[in-house]
Amino acid sequence: MPGRSSGWSGRHDGSLTVGGIPVERLAARVGGTPFFAYDRELIGRRVAAVRAALPGEIELSYAVKANPMPALLQHMSGLVDGFDVASALEMRHALDTPVPPGRVSFAGPGKTVEELTQAVAAGVTVELESELEIARVRATSRALGVPARVALRVNPDFTVRGSGMRLGGGPQQFGVDSERVPEVLASLAGAEFDFQGFHVFAGSQNLHADSLCEAQRRTAELVLGFAWAAPGPVRYVNLGGGFGIPYSHRDRPLALEPIGENLAELVDRVIRPRLPEARIVVELGRYLVGEAGVYVTRVVDRKVSRGKTFVVVDGGLHHQLAASGNFGQVIRRNYPIAVGNRMDDPAEETVTVVGCLCTPLDLLGDDVALPMPEVGDLIVLFQAGAYGLTASPTAFLSHPTPAEVLV
Repeated sequence: MPGRSSGWSGRHDGSLTVGGIPVERLAARVGGTPFFAYDRELIGRRVAAVRAALPGEIELSYAVKANPMPALLQHMSGLVDGFDVASALEMRHALDTPVPPGRVSFAGPGKTVEELTQAVAAGVTVELESELEIARVRATSRALGVPARVALRVNPDFTVRGSGMRLGGGPQQFGVDSERVPEVLASLAGAEFDFQGFHVFAGSQNLHADSLCEAQRRTAELVLGFAWAAPGPVRYVNLGGGFGIPYSHRDRPLALEPIGENLAELVDRVIRPRLPEARIVVELGRYLVGEAGVYVTRVVDRKVSRGKTFVVVDGGLHHQLAASGNFGQVIRRNYPIAVGNRMDDPAEETVTVVGCLCTPLDLLGDDVALPMPEVGDLIVLFQAGAYGLTASPTAFLSHPTPAEVLV
């Protein structure tokens, strides 16, 4: 069944509804299965909840890598203050929305000269990750005759407890090691750079408010310690994000209230007195859209093998790699799963839901209790709004690419 905080309560005659549309009717509208569907109302509710919990002057940036669907970005552009992108195509989609270029930041290692040229020409903020990248941006700025908007991404000297993926602390491909930041900041002086500030992102998928609060405090202290060496006023401080969502019944939803209280104190007593010109940004992706999406796939076969019942669907890990347990999970756990057209029926059978690929890794639900799934039923995987289609090997075995709809 859906996760405790997912918000999927819509029903119509026993069928799950997405955006108010029964899932069978939605499948007919899409033209078949499998497909991803994202609910506008749930996204709006989540953004509103974050806005209500965080201090009013905190700006909210959406991490496009979580879900770069162009229609979703257009919708998000009216809800958030900016976008963080990680490729030239993500940047192009972000720039197609009403969000101003100055509210778009471009992060990630290994940016090519072509990507950097596009970013500088567009006026987005390039979050610098290495000394070679600095040299390339300087050359690009001179060639274009445009001062490059830049921020320095810092690899902090701490890690964040409880994060599903650590993006800071120790050796990292991300950012400049904190002990080298003053030296690197000195190299950013000159007309080629329109220095904005700092970006620190230490970890992702964290469900522990106390860990996130500690990371935010240490990030603020780190940035303030570098402000004296900055080549100009600090006008941008990206504190990162890392807010997690529950993927199984064992996970407890993240409590926003202590995070908001901690940020309010940091802004009022720590950051604002020292950096009066700074825009203070929290960058969220998965937390804003992850629980607003479902992956819908249809049962095409069921079989019993040596006492175990397998339900075979027309989707699989080539669309939803994360749900198969092959995208960052150390110990595989089932995502919330349901028979979408029979939500009110009791769970009466334990089955294993598998996809249509020729590999035993194509596992979507292992020993899950469901209403007895029959051929033609719709299997729904929840928590599918982030790191779904674009984080999966869609070309594997050459099956068709699923549709995505925003409803």
